Amino acid sequence: MSKYDVIIVGAGPAGIFCALQLMDTGKKILILEKGRSLDKRFCPAKEKGGRCLQCENCSIVCGWGGAGAYSDGKLTLSGEVGGNLDQYIGGNMLEKLIREVDGFYKEFGAPQHIFGAAPERVEQLQKKALMAEMKFVAAPLRHLGTGYSKVVLQNMFEHLQEKGVKIRSNTRVERIKVENGKATGIVTGDGEEIEARYIMVAPGRENSEWFEAEANRLKMQLSVNPVDIGIRVEVPAVVTDDITRDIYEPKLLYFSQTFDDRVRTFCMCPNGEVVQENNQGLITVNGHSHSEFKTKNTNFALLVSKSFTQPFKEPIKYGRYIARLANLLGGGVLVQRLGDLLAGRRSTEQRLIRGQVEPTLTEATPGDLSLVLPYRHLTSLIEMLKALDKMAPGIYSRNTLLYGVEVKFYSSRIEVSSELETRITNLFAGGDGAGITRGLMQASVSGWVIGKEIKKRLQ
Repeated sequence: MSKYDVIIVGAGPAGIFCALQLMDTGKKILILEKGRSLDKRFCPAKEKGGRCLQCENCSIVCGWGGAGAYSDGKLTLSGEVGGNLDQYIGGNMLEKLIREVDGFYKEFGAPQHIFGAAPERVEQLQKKALMAEMKFVAAPLRHLGTGYSKVVLQNMFEHLQEKGVKIRSNTRVERIKVENGKATGIVTGDGEEIEARYIMVAPGRENSEWFEAEANRLKMQLSVNPVDIGIRVEVPAVVTDDITRDIYEPKLLYFSQTFDDRVRTFCMCPNGEVVQENNQGLITVNGHSHSEFKTKNTNFALLVSKSFTQPFKEPIKYGRYIARLANLLGGGVLVQRLGDLLAGRRSTEQRLIRGQVEPTLTEATPGDLSLVLPYRHLTSLIEMLKALDKMAPGIYSRNTLLYGVEVKFYSSRIEVSSELETRITNLFAGGDGAGITRGLMQASVSGWVIGKEIKKRLQ
């Protein structure tokens, strides 16, 4: 039986930054990742004429770097968005650690440029948002782009290996071993047992259900997070240019008039492309912007956040049910023109061709999103599209494309201390899969926090 000082489960940003914090301790560190190494992450659907083969471990969301390797690579340099870490470590400390972590990203090759508007421009956008009954959150942002993200992550991979950190890809963790209230190791999917003094679990959204099941088995305290369900919107880039030119990714919040539900923009991709993801057999939609090439379109997500009360406690299953409906009707992602949705008819290939927006996701099936999304969600999404049109005229156009569904499978939030340690001694949890963060930067910071605490105990 092999033994390590620290086992890190998951090689996303949280796991990577935990390892970066620990790499100079001289201790035995092991990272386990169920997906492939970065050089072997390959998606058949990205090839010309390719299609999704529903791989067991989708390379878009699994592997070294986590979903961030193929994501838009946005590092939001503000604690106001991207998670709930401030509730654990305090707002001032979060801002301080964001600066520390950002320094590491730059050290490993992240672009120096930061997107952020001048104060007078921010004030102008905030005023326009208020007039449309929305809230505009101004957050400086460092944009890696999908291509640059891979360069930075590969540099981190090579550096950690040089420092003696053991990295094992294609290794799924089955369960966490606990004895007398203390974490002692893990068991892999192949039945291999590996012991460790400390365990850090950062499974990402892809494995949030696994971690929730483990938390229930180990009787850890959970609280139910909201589930975010919505659509990916695609419009000509010129329509959003005024609000993306300086800010790049404006964060806009809206509360629907009909249901008072919270709706927000997420992952705006200027001159980007719409992509599909395989989440354990469910095909959902996402968006990327690349550092190498630009399209004529901009896409962004509109997400409705819904909290559930007793007796329902399984928002992930609810989100998967909605996604499964879209897959049932279209064999994957559905696409519909806004004009067709408002007219109560499905989109067809001919109607899409007549439209003024050329879809960047050619695999999407023309269909009818009203057969998939609940009335409550659909009403709130249409309301926000109207509000957005006041800031960026042209968004509420009959030619605007709507892809569905986009679902963010946030785990139930694990109860942890200010050091992100669970009720089980020496077992730490971080990142999106623990329900604590919702973005690259705060996920990275959560790993940094855990690494600092483990390092202190090792010394």
